[in-house]
Amino acid sequence: MIEIPSDLHKDLVPLAFLLGDWAGAGVHDFPGSEKCNFGQEVTFSHDGRDFLEYHSQTWVLDKDGNKVRPLETEHGFWRIDGNRRVEVTMTRDDGVIEIWYGEMADQKPQIDLVTDAVARTAASAPYSGGKRLYGYVKSDLMWVGEKQTPEVELRPYMSAHLKKVVTPEDVERWAKALPDDMPDDGIAFFK
Repeated sequence: MIEIPSDLHKDLVPLAFLLGDWAGAGVHDFPGSEKCNFGQEVTFSHDGRDFLEYHSQTWVLDKDGNKVRPLETEHGFWRIDGNRRVEVTMTRDDGVIEIWYGEMADQKPQIDLVTDAVARTAASAPYSGGKRLYGYVKSDLMWVGEKQTPEVELRPYMSAHLKKVVTPEDVERWAKALPDDMPDDGIAFFK
């Protein structure tokens, strides 16, 4: 279920499906890097202004699904205009700063992004750009990232399947919103 907070800036309504805390797992595979499964936690939040704040942490998982070590951390800001064009500024822990542009698909919660500008510190690994696809599918957030370097052509390198994290406050709010005339057995509600 997509909820639209009453204090969400009106321009951000098309991005409301991103809001909240998400957690899940995915696969990382890029030449010159360790191929691995990873865990991810993502937060999209807002403070009433015309952008969403984005924070993502990933870590390498062992074969049993336990955290081994950090993989990547990203922080950014997402905006959308009246023509469904999306812009993202993003900073990554490896010394890369990116500006992404793209657009939201027509009639569905899906966003295609491509890098427009990349700045790197001297310590960062070679990187020249990328693409990302985010989609809200059956109440889950899924994404795939593509990456290129001067040595490697654009290719997929990370993808993940994330579930919405439900808090006790969410459950309490949903319980208060249930109709008073629900059947005692609950089964009739689903008929």
